[in-house]
Amino acid sequence: MKLTIPILFALLIASVSGWAQVPPGGSQSPVEILEGVRKLEFRKLPDGTELQILAGNVKLRQGTTLFYTDSCVVNSTQRVFEAFGNVHINDSDTTHIYSNHLRYLIDPRYAYLDGNVRLTDGHGTLTTNALEYDVANGIGTYNNGGKVVRGKSVLTSREGVYYSDVKDIYFRQDVELKDPAYYLKTDSMIYNTETEVARFISDTYMIDSAKRTIRTTQGYYDLKTRHAEFSERTTIIDKGTRIVGDQIANDDVTGIVQIRGNGVLIDSAQGVSILANEIFANKKTEAYLATKKPLMIIRQEKDSIYVAADTLFTARLSDLFIQKDTSAGNVADSATAQTSTKGKATKNQKTAKNQQAPPKVTPPKDSTDRYFEAYRNVRIYSDSVQAVSDSLFYSFKDSTFRMFDNPVIWSKGSQITGDTVFLYTRNKKADRFRAWENSFIINEVEPSVYNQVKSSRMDGFFKEGQIDSVRARGLAESVYFIRDDDSAYTGINQTKSDILDVYFRNGDLHKVVFRSAVKGTLWPISQKRPGEMKLPGFSWLEARRPKTKYELME
Repeated sequence: MKLTIPILFALLIASVSGWAQVPPGGSQSPVEILEGVRKLEFRKLPDGTELQILAGNVKLRQGTTLFYTDSCVVNSTQRVFEAFGNVHINDSDTTHIYSNHLRYLIDPRYAYLDGNVRLTDGHGTLTTNALEYDVANGIGTYNNGGKVVRGKSVLTSREGVYYSDVKDIYFRQDVELKDPAYYLKTDSMIYNTETEVARFISDTYMIDSAKRTIRTTQGYYDLKTRHAEFSERTTIIDKGTRIVGDQIANDDVTGIVQIRGNGVLIDSAQGVSILANEIFANKKTEAYLATKKPLMIIRQEKDSIYVAADTLFTARLSDLFIQKDTSAGNVADSATAQTSTKGKATKNQKTAKNQQAPPKVTPPKDSTDRYFEAYRNVRIYSDSVQAVSDSLFYSFKDSTFRMFDNPVIWSKGSQITGDTVFLYTRNKKADRFRAWENSFIINEVEPSVYNQVKSSRMDGFFKEGQIDSVRARGLAESVYFIRDDDSAYTGINQTKSDILDVYFRNGDLHKVVFRSAVKGTLWPISQKRPGEMKLPGFSWLEARRPKTKYELME
């Protein structure tokens, strides 16, 4: 019996319509063949399998998902179809996938794509050789290498999972992110193509165009805002600065870095390290603020200096003081600097605009252009000198510790106090000191026996880390225990003088020399108990003295 063409076409349409229905017990939406197919053929194999063969401008639909291809074979029996050539999946107009070949399971709505696979969500493009795509849940998976391109950023990995609803891609194994501004390598990472935020969940290495490196195991980096936060132990090396902390927030736009939890900041150029539970760093101004048990270490080959306080702050010295250049060749520049500070235009500025500015040469970085301040409960420790005060200012330019409010310096068995005390260092070692108002030096001979000198001002000198000599000026007074050649006490010298010099030997007071009119008494040792001999204002403060550097870390 010969069928006419209209009857044959009607039978094919009936077959396709039957295939498009949900089978008994099925829960998925049917697949429809849309108009425009150039060729439609029905075949039934000997084993009963029913096939529909479509060719030319093929377009299918299942729910909100559209399928385009050059040709397609539909297996109605097994509820699967295969597409060949120019395959395109449009998933709800949000995700588009292209490939050479597609095998699609209709009921679970699961696609297997291979051959030049490309997935895009309008923000980034993923390319791979083979991709599995769960249409029902909008999840794509590749297991044999893939690449995501987002603007100038290129991210590659061995494996990856794409979540279309949240625009996240989970990359695994040999993950690399290349961008003109930075390079990243890790084993696992989550990247959002919409927000451009990369989240690290394993050991991660980053390096940017300025050669700054970052090592972390957990955190995120916002590629758009250039803001990063790391929640696990992280190390950042930026030129001569090394930053380590349990939690680090970094903003490349503002230059602000916040470190929390066992923070460490090492400035190798300055030879300075800062340890604290909270550190704020401004990379643009090179200013650092440390709180919560901060400790600063000024490193040297021997006898490093440790400084602890409630708060530590360090910055460039040139930013603290406005430099005024009044030389003839820089009058215009000087005027510009002054008026920019005052916010007013000047005649010199207008003149300068009409002159050709000389080429600017960036001067080499000055390692001495730095200072630090310490506030509340200041403690200083080195093997040779220890000190405490309420506040402190230190300049790397003149290597001077300026101590205020109840300052005390100890060197071996000697204690120095005054309303204000400056400790000058050379090559990071104690060199000399000055004490103003109520200056007082006490040298412990033995428990309860003290040599003493007080005056309005004192100038002292160190030798090999020990006090060598002191000059006391202005209402100077002294109590000095005299010994014989067998070191037995023979008397006590109590004197007053406008100026007197004290000389030490091996850190112990050796002799006192009076430089002006002297008034005093030489007491036989039998007439005075050593404990009685105390000058007004005497106070032995050994209990406040830092005994070890580890005390400063507590």
